[in-house]
Amino acid sequence: MRKGMVVALLFILVGASFIGYGLYEKWTMDRKTEAALQDAMAITKDNQDKMESPKKERPTKPEDFNPAIGDVVGVLQIPRFEAQLPIVEGTDPDELEKGVGHFLGSSYPGELGQIVLSGHRDTVFLRLGELELGDKFVVSLPYGDFMYEIYDTKIVDKDDTTIITLQKETEELILTTCYPFTLTGRAPERYIVYAKPVL
Repeated sequence: MRKGMVVALLFILVGASFIGYGLYEKWTMDRKTEAALQDAMAITKDNQDKMESPKKERPTKPEDFNPAIGDVVGVLQIPRFEAQLPIVEGTDPDELEKGVGHFLGSSYPGELGQIVLSGHRDTVFLRLGELELGDKFVVSLPYGDFMYEIYDTKIVDKDDTTIITLQKETEELILTTCYPFTLTGRAPERYIVYAKPVL
């Protein structure tokens, strides 16, 4: 009887440790995302200030915009949720802890080509599956604001390499995240959202 109580207590302690660690990780990621969002808001505010004061130097087109990996580059707004998410250059774990990652080598708004943004399904893209065709995104960068409208979504295998083509012919915003949204652990699929510029 006593041995059974010790084993039960051990299971409870191990379970509590896992839960505690998970909560700590979530809290840490939330803090990093909030800090990145503050930086992103400052960048886009600077954009507005610079437009009002043309004497200040600022990037005016995508070619002038060359962020380094890990830099906060702008804000992804999702009007349906009244959400503002920081965009960070790069999609490695360090960058995705701060917010939405911009896939290296993909285009930026205002350029021809695929703009690829990725994020975790359990943080920044938690509600991505609730969006519908016709919903909009606004990408705010130091050189301007760009609106996109969802025209398609799909679910693909996690190893599907046909989604990110890095084509340079048509401007298109693609958001990617792991799927299913409610699954804990490694996800077998990816959820893809396609959006086109609103002119």
